[in-house]
Amino acid sequence: GGKQELANVDEHKSYMKKHKMDLNDGRPDILHQCLLALMDSPLNKAGRLQVYIRTKKNVLIEVHPQTRIPRTFKRFCGLMTELLQKMKIRATNSPDPLLKVIRNPITSHLPVGCKRTLCESGRDLVDVRQHAARRVRAICDAPEAGTSVLYVVGAMSHGDVEAEWADDAVSVSEYPLSAATVCFRVANAYEEVLGII
Repeated sequence: GGKQELANVDEHKSYMKKHKMDLNDGRPDILHQCLLALMDSPLNKAGRLQVYIRTKKNVLIEVHPQTRIPRTFKRFCGLMTELLQKMKIRATNSPDPLLKVIRNPITSHLPVGCKRTLCESGRDLVDVRQHAARRVRAICDAPEAGTSVLYVVGAMSHGDVEAEWADDAVSVSEYPLSAATVCFRVANAYEEVLGII
């Protein structure tokens, strides 16, 4: 029983090498940056965003829209470690969990008809604003076909996301971008299309 921590390549490189762990998997800082970008976005503050996290070990986490992500990386790691041990994190003044581990698969939590897009470098290049506008237009034209969209972004340093259930796969830039930048671009595109300032 020692203290449990998130594997972080900056602090646990020798431990990870000793236990033959992939150093690319020790990058919770990427998830931290993505969550800060998403949870601070006007899209989230307007109540138009739901975030899910899937870990390397296939743990699925639902993030409540009112969750305030810790600003410091050390506090974020502590929060995520506590979540993985307790399976949920509640606000001190609310019975609703801010973060909770939920049952797989992700598709069982998505609304019927949800359009699912994987964002990955090297895929078909799209103007993300036009892509968002097409998705919103399709929802307005046929709401009975589904009123939600999902974008899958890999919060990791290298590799591909396994999302064989995605409807399409796109690149949102001709350049390789950080995961947080992809999150920001997608959220910003929907803010513009939906008129959220």
